Amino acid sequence: MKKVSVLFKTLCVLLCSISLANAEPLKIGYSDWPGWVAWEVGIEKGWFEEAGVDVEFEWFDYVASMDAFAAGKLDAVPMTNGDTLVTGATGGKGIMILLNDYSNGNDMVVAAPGIKSVADLKGKKVGVEIGFVGHLLLLNALEKAGLTETDVELVNVPTNETPQVLASGDVSAIVAWQPNSGQALKQVPGSTAIYTSADEPGLIYDVLAVTPASYAARKDDWAKVIKVWYRIVDFINDPKTQPEALSIMSARVGLTAEEYAPLLAGTKILTLEEAQGFFAKGEGFKSLYGSSKISDDFNLKYEVYPDAQDIDSYIDGSLTLGM
Repeated sequence: MKKVSVLFKTLCVLLCSISLANAEPLKIGYSDWPGWVAWEVGIEKGWFEEAGVDVEFEWFDYVASMDAFAAGKLDAVPMTNGDTLVTGATGGKGIMILLNDYSNGNDMVVAAPGIKSVADLKGKKVGVEIGFVGHLLLLNALEKAGLTETDVELVNVPTNETPQVLASGDVSAIVAWQPNSGQALKQVPGSTAIYTSADEPGLIYDVLAVTPASYAARKDDWAKVIKVWYRIVDFINDPKTQPEALSIMSARVGLTAEEYAPLLAGTKILTLEEAQGFFAKGEGFKSLYGSSKISDDFNLKYEVYPDAQDIDSYIDGSLTLGM
């Protein structure tokens, strides 16, 4: 009986190996954001192989990763929930199956010296990439300060150029995410972050979006990817292993662990229990559904795309909720 059991296990391993060899690897594009650089931990530690799933990660600039996904070159890509709607509305539908994190301070409104609050921006120029997530952050900041968009003059600036624009003196503030926001603070002595994503948790969720075809055909493999993700989360959050995680992540983007630590601190990497809570349907920023509806309204108002999106069709938390 024992011999039969051993033979059965051996046969299962062989069949699994053959299946993996015959299947195309899952192709995931990822880019420079702490909640996505975190995938590097699983890659370096060999945890995908241990989980029995063949995954091929490809490094991109963020916008290029979305373009590759929309062109059908990737099975999945990490994006913000708002950008997932934009990509879907313009031709590359993605299903959000995993919540990596929410921005917890890395996205900032950075003001020139002498400006101490959002209220001080009244009548001044603000550099922001119009129609992108920084624009939404700015609107939220203005609303909380009792202002509206008409109280400031928006200057459309690509996010990666915002540090130079603030340094030029052409605007009184800019909106950007790390590393651009941090670069602006360094380049302009006396500049300050007068509002950040930490002031509105859930305004910017970061997710893994998968093509409907890949998700339908290989749901079991995506379940394994999610299990690896939460192994990564535990490794990052454990004080004993966090230094190694920081070393792996910082090396991916050419920084030291010490330089990378503040970027990780500005990103709320979600535990399984936290992510499960945000997958619950609800209104407002405490739900992925509510936050995505706010993003959809924003995208419609600023004509990022013409038609309202069916939020439910973009979200499937079943694999996360089932863990």
